[in-house]
Amino acid sequence: MSADLPQTGGTPSGDGAGRLPQVPDDAWALLTAWLPCNEDPDRPRITLSTVDEHGDPDSRTVLLTEFSREGFSFHTDTCSRKAGQVRAHAAVALTLLWPGFTRQLVIRGSAEEAPAERVADAYVRRSPYLQQLAWQNTDAFAALPDDERVRRWAAFAAQHPAGFPQAPSWTGFLVRPTRLTFWRSAPDTASQRQEFALTGGVWTERVLAG
Repeated sequence: MSADLPQTGGTPSGDGAGRLPQVPDDAWALLTAWLPCNEDPDRPRITLSTVDEHGDPDSRTVLLTEFSREGFSFHTDTCSRKAGQVRAHAAVALTLLWPGFTRQLVIRGSAEEAPAERVADAYVRRSPYLQQLAWQNTDAFAALPDDERVRRWAAFAAQHPAGFPQAPSWTGFLVRPTRLTFWRSAPDTASQRQEFALTGGVWTERVLAG
């Protein structure tokens, strides 16, 4: 495959609303082969990389809630450091590494807040533990002695025997990709990267050294 071939699966003009073109066909085929479907309750862990107010990099691990040809979604607390950084500087990167260092997916893109109905749907699909965490994962709670944290956690759960309503601080972001890099290891030859990049509104594809 030659470098920088135009990818016919992309859409040069996007959706007409100033949004980025959707993921092209070849990249989408790889994504659906590599990632678990959105209905799988065991969500992949991804490293979210952002830029802070000083221009310095920052990273942490979050869950990949779901993915589509529009992009990749994750959810967090609206008061968190990562949410503030994403709002101030939309350029982010997501990294997903497979066990045994056999595959790696790196996504660069632009993050935007998810619609309220998608945020609500994601909350419903979270485990009871993560739903409760959305209510109690605060700096003030973290500063309490361990025995007090355990007591308050149990008390809050007992107050909500029917489950937890959506926490007011719960929010989500959609990362619209501008570059997708699929890295593969190989036990009998060199590793390899297959990269899709959005340039000038058109997706291109090339193969690179691993």
